[in-house]
Amino acid sequence: MRAIMLMFDSLNRHLLPPYGDSFVHAPNFERLAGRSATFDTFYGGSMPCMPARRELHTGRHNFLHRGWGPLEPFDDSLPELLKNAGVHTHLVSDHHHYWEDGGATYHGRYNTWEFFRGQEDDPWKGVVGTGGHRQNAVNRRYMPTEAEHSQTLAVDAGLHFLETNLHADRWFLQVELFDPHEPFFSHQAYKDMYPHAYDGPEFDWPPYQKVVESQEQVEHARYEYAALVSMCDRSLGRVLDFMDEHDMWDDTLLVVNTDHGFLLGEHGWWAKTLQPWFNELVHLPFFLWDPRSGERGTRRADLSRTIDIAPTVLRYFGLEPTPDMQGRDLADDRVVAPGALFGIHGGHVNVTDGRHVYMRAARDATNSPLEQYTLMPTHMKSRFTVDEMKDWTTAPPFTFTKGLSTMGMAAQGAWINPWKYGTLLYDLAADPAQEHPVVDDEAELRMLRLLRDLMRESDAPASQYERLGIPQDGDLGPDHLLVREQRERATYMAEPLPTLADLEGRDLLARPLAELLGIAGARDSIARHAPGLVQTELVSAPSALTLIDLARYAAVPAVALCAIGRDLAALPTAPEEGSEGGRLRE
Repeated sequence: MRAIMLMFDSLNRHLLPPYGDSFVHAPNFERLAGRSATFDTFYGGSMPCMPARRELHTGRHNFLHRGWGPLEPFDDSLPELLKNAGVHTHLVSDHHHYWEDGGATYHGRYNTWEFFRGQEDDPWKGVVGTGGHRQNAVNRRYMPTEAEHSQTLAVDAGLHFLETNLHADRWFLQVELFDPHEPFFSHQAYKDMYPHAYDGPEFDWPPYQKVVESQEQVEHARYEYAALVSMCDRSLGRVLDFMDEHDMWDDTLLVVNTDHGFLLGEHGWWAKTLQPWFNELVHLPFFLWDPRSGERGTRRADLSRTIDIAPTVLRYFGLEPTPDMQGRDLADDRVVAPGALFGIHGGHVNVTDGRHVYMRAARDATNSPLEQYTLMPTHMKSRFTVDEMKDWTTAPPFTFTKGLSTMGMAAQGAWINPWKYGTLLYDLAADPAQEHPVVDDEAELRMLRLLRDLMRESDAPASQYERLGIPQDGDLGPDHLLVREQRERATYMAEPLPTLADLEGRDLLARPLAELLGIAGARDSIARHAPGLVQTELVSAPSALTLIDLARYAAVPAVALCAIGRDLAALPTAPEEGSEGGRLRE
């Protein structure tokens, strides 16, 4: 009994050929669909990267209790459970988040592991004065050919493990690739698959913001993403070739999965995290070859989730899932999940039954109370601060903490606040692209009941029910519905931003807000169309942010930005010699 998991990051289901017509060249994904079961209704759960991997290990949701972080002392871990049962587990990855503060407890759960450097802003090669995008530019210099790309090196190492252990039994190999996560770094041979006219700036790393770029720039980013997916497709093909050449299909489980998707302009957004978790982000590609069932070239319509992976792999090796695991063995299609819960800590709490998607926002603008519970107080790249921890209290054990109390403390919500987007309900049968949210009290009440059932199953803290305006116990009724009440705000917040070229008054809108508020006419317009910006919202906003920046972060709706822009364009200004902007006439 052997198992291979090939995991990608930010792989978009809707751009893969097995899931419909696509401009992306990915013949090996089509080949994979012919050799496995293709899941049509597979959903992620806890978002984004490391919360999704914690689900992969534990088979249960975690986003209701804390944000991005390590495995906790009470967490079950799939590779560790296998290791303790005598199954050799090996991790090969170029996913650098495993080696940051918020991911540092994952790789140690495997018997052996290998890591390849250089993705994104991985602090790899030391050049003084670099960081972020500049660090990535340095890293790329050390991967001048495809053979030296960290994705290629990771797959090389995975194939080396397979070659070395071809005749061994009871092993689990996880080849985990950071791609096609941004930045979309691939070599020229893959870019040449997508010829297109473009003479704009380099743009293969879209920001986590609303789209203001031109359509040509948006399309260029999509082609850059496609090129990297084609490189991932080649890596997949190398694994499939090895399995074919060595006749591994009879006794080797194969899982091909991802953690989440990536928005490439859909819904007026780039990337993930800040916006509602639309289907492009959570309705995921998933392929499973399981020798127990022998499903090959089939489609699976049953609702399935990331939390199902751990129970499936454990059962494949003859082990039972732990009592704390919420998922099911996907080899048994007689067990049907009633719904899939998903979200990010502090954001919407979402549920789907496969037909409707219900996105429950906070009851009010404070998005509170918001708490987190942990025994591993680290963020993505840092430890919790002294200020964060100074008021922590001992929280009673949850059902899954194995009798341990946790540290409970207030969470700092910052830029993630679902209230501003409103509570949303989508009927996927009528609106698969989620372009037209519906108001349907009967459907909302049914989905709200399902949401609460799944929150109870996850032993959600009381503060989550309070934040969402849901009673933890008792009946749910019309008084608890929010779609209709929050409809107007949801509508104007969903409005895409205009491109920068089409935005009136953009020179003034591009000035730091603190400076703009010093101009009498500008301040009056901002007070009229976005009053919060002259009252309270600047408290946590960096002083250099502009109105355009705030709009891109959804702190200012499109209608307000455009109205302020029109007012600013009408102010008496004249170009200042040697400058790109203008100045108010004396």
